Amino acid sequence: MRQVLDTWHAGVAARDLSCLEELLHPDAVFRSPVAHKPYAGADVVRLILGTVIQVFEDFTYHRTFVTEDSRSVVLEFSATVSGRQLKGIDMIRIDDEGRIVDFDVMVRPRSGLDALAAQMAERLAAYL
Repeated sequence: MRQVLDTWHAGVAARDLSCLEELLHPDAVFRSPVAHKPYAGADVVRLILGTVIQVFEDFTYHRTFVTEDSRSVVLEFSATVSGRQLKGIDMIRIDDEGRIVDFDVMVRPRSGLDALAAQMAERLAAYL
């Protein structure tokens, strides 16, 4: 888990998520805070995460919680989108090879979530 987190944090800090090529399992699943159905497949997960890193302003991770088996992690974050502040968590699960198989995001408050949803829809409508 440490290597996955180090690689992930380096990519986020650089605002360059090309690291997802090596981190994502081909069948990775992304669960959005605004969509009722999950998005499956490494290509779509890369597209979503690569877009959201462009949408977030002042993005900061605050706390990290790792399960005892080191297979799941929760990362608490804050950011601003279109002038709206938000807080959220990334819940990430990895497989035996250290690849991300599940990426689940939760965001609050509603005003921040709505701003995020609007920006993502504008940028990804043609793709999703």
